[in-house]
Amino acid sequence: MNKLDTLLKQSPILPIDSHSRIVLMSDCHRGVGNWGDNFLRNQNLFFAALSYYEREGFTYIELGDGDELWENKDMRKIVQAHTDAFWLMGKLYQQGRFHMLYGNHDNRKKKGKFVVKTCSSYYCETTSKKLPLFPGLKVHESMLLQHQTLGFRLFLIHGHQGDLLNDRLNGLSGFLVRYLWRPLELAGIHDPTSAARNYSVKNKTEKRLCDWASLRQQPLAAGHTHRPSLPAPKDCPYFNCGSCVHPRCITALEIAEDAISLVKWCVQTREDFNLYVGREVLEGPVALKQYLITPEPRPEPS
Repeated sequence: MNKLDTLLKQSPILPIDSHSRIVLMSDCHRGVGNWGDNFLRNQNLFFAALSYYEREGFTYIELGDGDELWENKDMRKIVQAHTDAFWLMGKLYQQGRFHMLYGNHDNRKKKGKFVVKTCSSYYCETTSKKLPLFPGLKVHESMLLQHQTLGFRLFLIHGHQGDLLNDRLNGLSGFLVRYLWRPLELAGIHDPTSAARNYSVKNKTEKRLCDWASLRQQPLAAGHTHRPSLPAPKDCPYFNCGSCVHPRCITALEIAEDAISLVKWCVQTREDFNLYVGREVLEGPVALKQYLITPEPRPEPS
């Protein structure tokens, strides 16, 4: 895929080392707080998870579709509907521990003027004044995590790249979702082009990304399909952090102590039947060095 090859060469590099702590999340699809806001049901899980990562010294990287800008026109209304989440993300940004990529549902963020206009500040009802949010934020299409000593590199994208409808015809797809599929979804009819809801599209998308990662021998992490994945070291080096809109949980990929894990956050029950938000490791941790790809030795000429 020429698009991924180009992005890999142009991606901003985030150096990491053995002390780095990184969490990757994707597909929050934050809305305006109405009945169509898929983020609403998991907003408390997200805030609890991000509070943990802020306290434990993690850098939060959002791999696209953080905000639902196909269904909603005004980013400022999304910020206002979820000021608690944005306040916490803004706190991480001020500490240099927040990075944002754009996906197919929020690719309007690739325009610097849009980000400056809608994300530089927000109105705080508690103080009755505007407070800084993401001043100077640059939203990229991709990023490259590069370990300073191991030689491990992880290519970060949303995962829609190269797809006809979600990438090259993004404007048309956004129009159809807002004015056609959104009303039909309320009647129980799902968008057949969605990689998150159509298993055929999901499988095709993941195969395309997996084939590229294998061919280029480049570990790749994405979201988009909403299906979390932590590959075995000998398998295709395709990772997926899942989404924040699973029915009863949110999932994430964590990098800490030179290892990577797939985790989920969900409501759990104590023995006394009190509820709490808990973190559960689904797979891993797997040492990053196990994903280092060594080229096969060439046969000696006869």
